[in-house]
Amino acid sequence: MSRALTIDPAWFAPDAAPEGTREHARTLIAQAREAPDTWALGPTAVRERRRQGLTAFVIDPKSARAQALTIEGPAGPIPLRVIAPERPTAVYLHIHSGGWTLGSNDQDDPRLERLATELGFACISVEYRLAPEHPYPAGPDDCEAAALWVAREGARRFGVDRLLIGGESAGAHLAVVTLLRLRDRHGLTPFAAANLTAGSYDLGLTPSARRAKEKFVLNGRDIRMFVANYLQNGEDPRDPDISPLYADLAGLPPAIFTVGTRDPLVDDTLFMAARWAAAGDEAELSVWPGSGHVHTSLPEPNAAPAFERVMRFLSSGSG
Repeated sequence: MSRALTIDPAWFAPDAAPEGTREHARTLIAQAREAPDTWALGPTAVRERRRQGLTAFVIDPKSARAQALTIEGPAGPIPLRVIAPERPTAVYLHIHSGGWTLGSNDQDDPRLERLATELGFACISVEYRLAPEHPYPAGPDDCEAAALWVAREGARRFGVDRLLIGGESAGAHLAVVTLLRLRDRHGLTPFAAANLTAGSYDLGLTPSARRAKEKFVLNGRDIRMFVANYLQNGEDPRDPDISPLYADLAGLPPAIFTVGTRDPLVDDTLFMAARWAAAGDEAELSVWPGSGHVHTSLPEPNAAPAFERVMRFLSSGSG
């Protein structure tokens, strides 16, 4: 039985954010005004800028103990990145952010290292195919294949049968799509909990996404362009495999939904958490005043406590 969800108006008050969070926002907005236009550069150049650390997100240091693993996927090999302690307590399947267009399976090493070191998780991050070169359904097909591999091989390889799943932004979207595919296509519900941070769950765009003009990490134009890269064949954005907000959510695992109040995808999180709870699933809502998109990966005051709350949830008995 899901616990009651509460949305506190105080979270959204103009003065609710820590001063450090407000200052961080001002800095990123000013930097965005001077930065090259992402959509003029093109995906290849933006991917290189991300690899060089020329974006807002904290992507270093890389894990010294990460190992590469390859599994068979629907269109060829799928690279996995594994960060694991000697005796894992759980297996965590991670799906990275990047608007289905950017990012890689090593970009979240700092957070996955914490999960491995402090909680004992064997973290497996998926290098799924990216748009626009590989539009829908390539990315979710790869994530589905990785989840099936974890469900089949996780206990044997890591000596533990507790499985968790999660991601940020497009990764949170793909995590929910993966949970639905495993349930509906394979009759499987192997994951005990989900970590869903700043997800995009309605690719037709929720009101907060449509109204986001200012470039604070992400704005509405960015979201529309990412969706255009991902959906290239006239797909219906209300299809639950594309926009999981429209899916039957019954029987999904306990989930923590994390978002900042200045994230253009804040409505996606509020709406999905409510639908999750209405379906009878356990949902914990973690809303952070003044924070921007995927703020758990940003150097601002709300990042550490937000991620620590995720860690408590994933390590708890409910998750």
